[in-house]
Amino acid sequence: MQRKFGINLKVLALCAAFLGLTLTSPHADEFVASQDKTVVQTKQGALLGALSDGIYSYLGVPYAQAERFMPASEVKPWNGIRPAVTYGENCFIPPMKTVAGDELFNPHRYLPMSENCQFLNIWTPGVNDGNKRPVMVWIHGGGFTNGSGIELTSYDGQNLSKKGGVVVVTLNHRLNVLGFLDLSAYGEKYKLSGNASMTDLVAALKWVHENIQAFGGDPSNVTIFGQSGGGYKVRALMGTPSGKGLFQKAIVESGSRVDSVTDQASSRKIAELTLANLGLKPQDVDKLADVDYYELLAASDKAIKDAAAQGAKDARWAPVLDGDFIPENPVGAKWVDQARDIPLMVGNTLNEFETVISNKPADLLADNKNDWSEEQARAKLAQRFGDKADAVGKAFLEAYPEKKLGDAFFVDLRFRPGTIRDLDLKAKQGGAPVYSYMFAYESPVMDGIAMAWHCSELPYVFANAALVKTSTGGGPDAIALSDKMSQAWVNFARSGKPSAEGLPDWPAYTIGHGTTMIFDRQSRVAEDPDRKLLQAAGALLSE
Repeated sequence: MQRKFGINLKVLALCAAFLGLTLTSPHADEFVASQDKTVVQTKQGALLGALSDGIYSYLGVPYAQAERFMPASEVKPWNGIRPAVTYGENCFIPPMKTVAGDELFNPHRYLPMSENCQFLNIWTPGVNDGNKRPVMVWIHGGGFTNGSGIELTSYDGQNLSKKGGVVVVTLNHRLNVLGFLDLSAYGEKYKLSGNASMTDLVAALKWVHENIQAFGGDPSNVTIFGQSGGGYKVRALMGTPSGKGLFQKAIVESGSRVDSVTDQASSRKIAELTLANLGLKPQDVDKLADVDYYELLAASDKAIKDAAAQGAKDARWAPVLDGDFIPENPVGAKWVDQARDIPLMVGNTLNEFETVISNKPADLLADNKNDWSEEQARAKLAQRFGDKADAVGKAFLEAYPEKKLGDAFFVDLRFRPGTIRDLDLKAKQGGAPVYSYMFAYESPVMDGIAMAWHCSELPYVFANAALVKTSTGGGPDAIALSDKMSQAWVNFARSGKPSAEGLPDWPAYTIGHGTTMIFDRQSRVAEDPDRKLLQAAGALLSE
């Protein structure tokens, strides 16, 4: 029967060719970019996007413009139809250092770079249809120095948009010396230079607010979510007055380790030393606009080290606590009042930088923790935790009974304390609820040596477990977890409560009931699982 059917198709195709007809499958995954089907009108002008597998995409959309060190401003309108079918330039970043194993577990994408990098990308199930879908705006990681909206393959928004019926937005913005060099001491002109990057993020959210309805999105239901440096930026935006009202919910993934802002004395010291390293005097500050980027970067990187050596309190690239654009630490002794009514989700991964990010895969394979005996595991714990080893091992197995004793050797002690602190302070604030999670799933790739590393949750959040198989393995467990996690993120964006079919009920985190969703092969809800563990290790922040 199959052979006859194949012959009939061939005959039919030949007849159609003879008659000058074309046969197409109604299920073919065509790439359509057409003025008749994929044009959307924005405030600045018309965009021609693409339609593929039921999802419209608009890539490389300019959302702002700015001169070096100046705040972002509206893009000038254009005439005609602007193609939006390829990504825009990324921001300039320092030369990347290869981390062994990172490209396997976190596959990257790099594109040409430019100072004119204010571009965003949109994926949506429908355009010009009057629908009001939840909007999810992704803010990339890389600290405040590296990264882009398309840097990791797992950032691709196609599958999340299709699966969740949401509008997904990713974006680029200014970074490092271009985004955070604080020249405010040298005149009113440079008042916002230390927060130039943050003005980009606010400008992107304003663009979304003004234009997303044409892309089938609801401008009154916007969720910002980000991981690592993106999580820090989410926290910063929650305390940025100019961003108020531009988003209604927020998710911080592995972004609570340190403050989201730096003090202005430190930021101004870096600027002072940068000028000196370039042989410029204060009155020559305008000449910085013409300095080659890499020369500027080298001078500023040296300035950061010199500033720290000279006693600067917090010498690093970060938004500047200037008392104006960012009037107070978004989450210092407390969350700012502006954050009170914003539902929040905060979490991180079980191992963060304790696995392949900090170790050589060959060494982890040669001494795979999954093969350790109990005696070997205890010896390893003593190696890391000294006289606290027994207490840490006991507390770890109480918190994660599905794991092995040896897993405690790789537990993260740097990110989770800040996460618990952020959760506690938000719960104490009252107002909108806060939800806690821990990603503990161990990828089977390379015999599980990577565990739940920094960035490991991203393919699951973006419904991309099948897209990034070198990271997830792409097996049934990974796909099932990806379905549940991505739906939980979507449902949080939709209603402010994370939930998904196949997950247990996920109550809000409260003081005394630190309810936490633990994502794993068998996901579960636990009551404050990490506090005793961190206390045993001496790693919990003071309460």
